[in-house]
Amino acid sequence: MNSNKILSTNLLNPPEQFGMVEPGVFRSEMLQPVHFPFIKQFGFKTVLMLSPELPNRVTSNLIEEGGIQLVHLGMATWKPTQPSTWRPVSEELIKEGLELILNANTYPILIMCTSGIHETGTLVGCLRKLEGWNFSSIVTEYRSFAGTKARYVNEQFIELFDLDLVTLPKDLPKWFLHQQKMLEDEKNAIT
Repeated sequence: MNSNKILSTNLLNPPEQFGMVEPGVFRSEMLQPVHFPFIKQFGFKTVLMLSPELPNRVTSNLIEEGGIQLVHLGMATWKPTQPSTWRPVSEELIKEGLELILNANTYPILIMCTSGIHETGTLVGCLRKLEGWNFSSIVTEYRSFAGTKARYVNEQFIELFDLDLVTLPKDLPKWFLHQQKMLEDEKNAIT
């Protein structure tokens, strides 16, 4: 097999939980070496890590060698609890994550957690809430990534998350500004 055929095969190995959230915003589970050729083509400027675990060594090398900024919010906001206690996502993690992904200066950005489901899905769900999606659509998207691993507590967190905690950054992305204008125009048309 020639090297061009090997390279094109590797480009087709995205992480299982990889997806585009909005232009310049992507989601994934923890990266493995088989994903690297696929991931490199996006030229990520920022990786937002939501799990308390550190990225594996080869992923850390990829981030460092690519000159990518690693923002490890999961480690910064994680509070140790009893070993047998499962902890839900924290408001601090989601607030800081939203403020980071709404800053166009971080683009393109990859949101990542160990499974690509729980912290990432909750953050994306809260972004959808901020965008004005109805709750049914938010849960449908969350469950499409989570499958049988969906957690009701994450859905409840999204529903109850206080959007007033979020401070919008100065340099908002064009897609968000466009959506906010559409929501305002719709509101004005109704009134």
